[in-house]
Amino acid sequence: MNAQAAIEQRLPQVVDFRHSLHRIPELAFEELKTAAAIRAELKRLNITCVEGVPNAPTATVAWLGDTSKPCIALRADIDALPIEERTALPYTSTHPGVMHACGHDGHTATLMGVASVLKSMESSLPVCVKLLWQPAEEAGGGGNRLVQAGVLDGRIGPKVQAIFGLHGWPGLKVGMVATKPGPLLAATDNFIATFVGRGCHGAFPHLGRDPIITACQAVLNLQQTVSRDFDPVEPLVVTVGLFNAGTAVNVIPDTATIQATVRTLTPAARTKAAECINRRLKGVAAAHDCQVDVKWIEGYPATINDPAAADYVARIARQTFGPQRFYPVAMPAMGGEDFAYYLEKTKGCFFLVGVEPMDANGYPSLHSDLFNFTDAALPVGMRMFTELVLNWAPQ
Repeated sequence: MNAQAAIEQRLPQVVDFRHSLHRIPELAFEELKTAAAIRAELKRLNITCVEGVPNAPTATVAWLGDTSKPCIALRADIDALPIEERTALPYTSTHPGVMHACGHDGHTATLMGVASVLKSMESSLPVCVKLLWQPAEEAGGGGNRLVQAGVLDGRIGPKVQAIFGLHGWPGLKVGMVATKPGPLLAATDNFIATFVGRGCHGAFPHLGRDPIITACQAVLNLQQTVSRDFDPVEPLVVTVGLFNAGTAVNVIPDTATIQATVRTLTPAARTKAAECINRRLKGVAAAHDCQVDVKWIEGYPATINDPAAADYVARIARQTFGPQRFYPVAMPAMGGEDFAYYLEKTKGCFFLVGVEPMDANGYPSLHSDLFNFTDAALPVGMRMFTELVLNWAPQ
């Protein structure tokens, strides 16, 4: 049986598995029911697995094939988001306030379908295949914990030569595959800046030092990091999403706090952005005779695809689905992904599969309370992962 026939045979079970996962969404490192479902399905398939790794007990790691051969890894993330679902699907979330709004149920089911297909041809696989079901992509950096635990370097299972991951993408039609070499997604750093002034009555502002005015100036000034500190063609995002200050309309408070996210695509830009932002925050505070305390919160690194691995994904997509079904991504997106931690340690590629139905005109975005991973995208992801395995040659 060839790969496509094997996928078609197993697709109804894969769809049912996704729907069952969609009903039980769980937040980062709380994916107990999800992990149990994954492990039960692996047991049914007679695939031995490692149940949990240090600092990530809900992770599941398995491998297939001859461990003396080169090993490539396939990864799926399993966590959900703190969002109340409004899809009204027959398999809608049964956990109030939590839903699979980023499609990780689809990623998890896709990898399980691939596990079933590869198990059926295990003796003839050209490589050993490691399967990673990773917790806490949305928050907590589960990918980094798996890397630190040794899922790539040979401490847990065979050493990995390359790794591949996928994400359902609403901006692409079902049947499409997309990626690019180099930076695909951004680093996701945040900061909290607390401006400390001197509170006073709102009718006598000259007796105090206003941290609200100072914070307002800082919010505006920070955009000049983008327009004046960086080359105009170098991507940078500085978004202030939280502003907190005051308790009454006629009182100038002692403090005002802003919180922001900073998105960059290279290590050098990441370092430079932090330096420029700190300088501007301190300068604005000094100009208003205030103090500022800045807490920098390091997020995920940029997702940077290995060029050779990205070319391999593009070649497999074109030969499997036809040249018209592969979309070469022109520009990175400024969202983030903790798949970046794997790519810091070994070569690999993160790619996108379309989830917008062919007859749809637009589709709910990722993290929308109306988002649902399209079942028709499951066989596309399964076929890509399977063909990446079957066509791998020694590197």
